[in-house]
Amino acid sequence: MSDRYLTPAIKQIMFDRAHRCCECCLSQAAYSPQPFSIEHIVPISKGGSNDLDNLALAYQGCNNFKYIKTQGLDPISLLEVNLFHPKLHQWREHFIWDANYLHIYGVTPAGRATVNTLKLNRAELVNLRKVLFAIGEHPPQFAQ
Repeated sequence: MSDRYLTPAIKQIMFDRAHRCCECCLSQAAYSPQPFSIEHIVPISKGGSNDLDNLALAYQGCNNFKYIKTQGLDPISLLEVNLFHPKLHQWREHFIWDANYLHIYGVTPAGRATVNTLKLNRAELVNLRKVLFAIGEHPPQFAQ
């Protein structure tokens, strides 16, 4: 969604609701080398709306990989499944961190498909997590 359609109040609601983190990879806006955007969970082209319940705060890289996708391939079952929906699903029910909080692993079909489709362990994210973990800024407090 273009920023021109979002009032400052809506933007503030989105950032506050998401704890200023991407709702998929949990990257923190304060440390992001890329901008964050407001994305449609279900794209307008697939019947989605501009309602707050269909909008999520997204790291630009995650948003780019998601694009208009609502489904992805679960690498275990090899079935197309719905991607993680940050307004309907709880992050902790679909994902876990490795011991060093560097990699995200999907523990459900939706979680695995989302990790795979959005490339939640791409090199730049893992490197950022490594640096932030070393200085005590990762994972975000709410996600521990």
